[in-house]
Amino acid sequence: MELTTAGWLLLALASALVGLAKGGLAMVGMLSVPILSLAMSPVQAAGVLLPVYVVSDIFGLIAYRRHWDRRVLARLLPGSVAGIALGWATASLVNDAAVGGIVGVIGASFAVMTLLRPPAPDAAPRQADWTRGTGWGLITGYTSFVSHSGAPPYQIYVQPLRLGKETYAGTVTVYFAVVNAVKLIPYAALGQLGADNLGKAAAMIPVAALSVGAGVWLVRRIPQRAFYLFITWALLAVSLKLIADAVM
Repeated sequence: MELTTAGWLLLALASALVGLAKGGLAMVGMLSVPILSLAMSPVQAAGVLLPVYVVSDIFGLIAYRRHWDRRVLARLLPGSVAGIALGWATASLVNDAAVGGIVGVIGASFAVMTLLRPPAPDAAPRQADWTRGTGWGLITGYTSFVSHSGAPPYQIYVQPLRLGKETYAGTVTVYFAVVNAVKLIPYAALGQLGADNLGKAAAMIPVAALSVGAGVWLVRRIPQRAFYLFITWALLAVSLKLIADAVM
């Protein structure tokens, strides 16, 4: 479909949010599909933005190539691949809004509990364990496939590990780079990566690349406590948006 001037502006804004997410401000990327859905169907919006995610991942990987936690990725990715496969197998049966609403309730509950009872400064970080990692990885992979809303379940697992802010940003970047690369296969099989969508995505590469740089710049200058406070409030805001979409 052809985009109006307003449609291209919305696509540029959505692509900028994707870039900021890949620069380390992960939660803001979840706003991209809802914003672009103002100009096209949510299904096409997800298809157009997936290549933007993948290209932005490359820039994010370059920026955070030395800042990521192998243990976290090892425990999350097996379940995540299974979650993507489950999403692909049930693609014709799933109500995207309902899934988003469930994710929103979980994310909002976690954010509220975190804000009401923040961890003590000297509290020991939680260890990255296989049971929780596999379970939350499965949920993250599934919700990422059906609605690009994998960030809340990911954050619920990783935030209590209390990684350094750059390690957190790098780990989320590497993790979703792998997840998005795996998602290319089923998205192509479902016809979401046609020439029209790819052309629109290609036009947004400069916007996304500049936004990745802006995200990295912000992460490196925000104090760690403020960084975690920001991502918790962002999780709450996005979760409430998912709940609202499900109710509507």
